[in-house]
Amino acid sequence: MFNITKKRLKKTGLPPGIPIYVGEKRDEKVIISILDYDETQYQEKEAKEIEECFVFKDTPTVSWINIDGIYQVDVIEKIGKHFGLHSLIQEDIVNTEQRPKLEDFGNYIFIVLKMLYYDEKENEARTEQVSLILGENFVISFQERKGDIFVPIRKRIKNEKGRIRRVGADYLAYALLDTIVDHYFIVLEKLGDKIEGLEEKLVSESRPETLEEIHGLKKQMIFLRKSIWPLREVIHGLERGDSSLIKETLRIYLKDVYDHTVQVIDTVETFRDMLSGIHDTYLSSISNKMNEVMKVLTMIATIFIPLTFIVGIYGMNFKFMPELGWRWSYLIVWAIIVVIVVSMVIYFKKRKWL
Repeated sequence: MFNITKKRLKKTGLPPGIPIYVGEKRDEKVIISILDYDETQYQEKEAKEIEECFVFKDTPTVSWINIDGIYQVDVIEKIGKHFGLHSLIQEDIVNTEQRPKLEDFGNYIFIVLKMLYYDEKENEARTEQVSLILGENFVISFQERKGDIFVPIRKRIKNEKGRIRRVGADYLAYALLDTIVDHYFIVLEKLGDKIEGLEEKLVSESRPETLEEIHGLKKQMIFLRKSIWPLREVIHGLERGDSSLIKETLRIYLKDVYDHTVQVIDTVETFRDMLSGIHDTYLSSISNKMNEVMKVLTMIATIFIPLTFIVGIYGMNFKFMPELGWRWSYLIVWAIIVVIVVSMVIYFKKRKWL
């Protein structure tokens, strides 16, 4: 949270509409890929300059312009100026801390959402911001880094599989949204396996490292909830909206994505409840262990109370103590001590205190 605050300090005092990159510093090359297609033809290329995308604004075919890397603000400004994107939209595109949202500007729709992926090295879920611009015959997608989950969509377009080549840009935008939401289930499945493993570990042993894992997963659930929860409003806005860019035949597909989003949210809430239960179980196990230790110490102390009393009396060294002069007094005291200890142990076991 403090890192987010520090990132936003650079924008303090500036007028609205000035795009300033807010996110991790990167030095990778910005990659601009273009897919242009209709039912009969298809072309794919990688643009060396952003100006190569401009000719696809008003083509009758469907154009998908994907930009990997949003840290070069001048690239965003150029494409924003040519495609008529509002300055505030350009500002939101380069701000990777945006909340998922939907804005309809009439001639285009702006969508911000989070794409989940699982970092195997760090063993945790991470997010990447994706911004979509849906126009009459084009979709522009902005991603933080190279590499995404849209490869199957590219293959479907290239191989003419499904109805994606026969419909418009709105269906392409739907396909991107659907792929992102479906990928949530893959990440959640890995987190679910991790939570189940944590439960099994908790049954066998409770260590401080277990508590750290629990807190780490709870933070991830909060992070995911913040990224996923607003997405329901975005999909619902597309489904119920009256934009001319969304055809009526597409709304049933958006309803399906909305149902998947609700299911994802329910899964996240379930995981949060499970982690709260695991946390309570951990604290209970630690408390039970502490109670067992205190129980043993109490038994030991209870057994030694009468013994301490006996040796205390005969350790006072008064001159006139007849027992001190007896020949077998030492052995008798030991016999009494043993009898007391055995009797107390037998009594404790009968009461099931031991």
